[in-house]
Amino acid sequence: MPVAARPVRAWLLVAGAATLASGAFVVLGLPSPVLFGSLLGGMLYALTAREELDLPPLVFRTGQALVGVVIGALVRLPTLVRIAADWPSVLLVTLGTLVISLLAGRLLAVHRDVSPATGAFALIAGGASGIVALAHDLGADDRVVTVVQYLRVLLVLLAMPLVAGLLFHPPSGGGALTSAQTRWAPDLVFVVVAVTGGLLAQRVVRGPATALLGPMLVAVAISASGILGTVSVPTVLANLGYALIGVRVGLRFTRASLRSIARLLPLATALILLVIGACALLGLVLSAVTGVDRLTAYLATTPGGLFAVLATAADSGSDVTYVLAVQVIRVFAMLLLAPLLGRWLSRDRTRSPRGPASR
Repeated sequence: MPVAARPVRAWLLVAGAATLASGAFVVLGLPSPVLFGSLLGGMLYALTAREELDLPPLVFRTGQALVGVVIGALVRLPTLVRIAADWPSVLLVTLGTLVISLLAGRLLAVHRDVSPATGAFALIAGGASGIVALAHDLGADDRVVTVVQYLRVLLVLLAMPLVAGLLFHPPSGGGALTSAQTRWAPDLVFVVVAVTGGLLAQRVVRGPATALLGPMLVAVAISASGILGTVSVPTVLANLGYALIGVRVGLRFTRASLRSIARLLPLATALILLVIGACALLGLVLSAVTGVDRLTAYLATTPGGLFAVLATAADSGSDVTYVLAVQVIRVFAMLLLAPLLGRWLSRDRTRSPRGPASR
């Protein structure tokens, strides 16, 4: 085969594998199926091909920007108004979750294959897709971060119905999760302006994760202002962002890195369960301070699985608006603090991990 045709064939193989895997994950009902499927597609290629493949930097930055806009679109003015009265308790929950995550990350970094930055971002509770998108820029091993982050999401989703059903006994079908219909034209304008404005700002404001944070902040400004009405990111564009990030990270997996990550899984699983339990305790504190019912407080402080959390809140008759408010603010705060956290952790050079995080 001609050398020039090899990359085209390789990308077709990656795209085909990612599409098939994403479709299978949709049928299975897994969270973030396109991200999972694209990750698997890239990983299968990386594990079987002799030649390495990687996304061009501009393409990956576009994927980061799209994910940033998806996150920014979740912030609404009514949501911000809703939490105004309870801001001290929401701040306590956000800071408490950050502290719990950092402590768990430090414990994970005890493993010889994990740097402090990788441990922190692997276990930070909030915005898994966003954290995965910016992990490499912040000095963490995005392969480790991806596996542990989505293991966290999976365990949260498995624990949530069990905890809600066994401890709170909510009525089924107590509510409905609906969203306003949006129009393609305003949505496309919203995405184009947020992505373009955010990436242009990146050329002025140098720093890690600006390809995600810049578009996210522009998206927040547009969404909260209501200038375009109710806007969202079209599903096809959101999935494109997830796919680009998933493929890029998947292509970085090798047999050696997978063997190293496998050694982390028992410790990572135990720490994730501890984070879930500690965040549930924060929910009890939130309920006691604000008077919100315990099920709503538990769902509001669950460390991950935003859309599944909202669906559970609606079906159980919990306060969906309150759950959305606390969850979105937590995700937003974690992503905003991530660059500062990355700079702080980058000063810790006292250790030189021998595993993939040091590469």
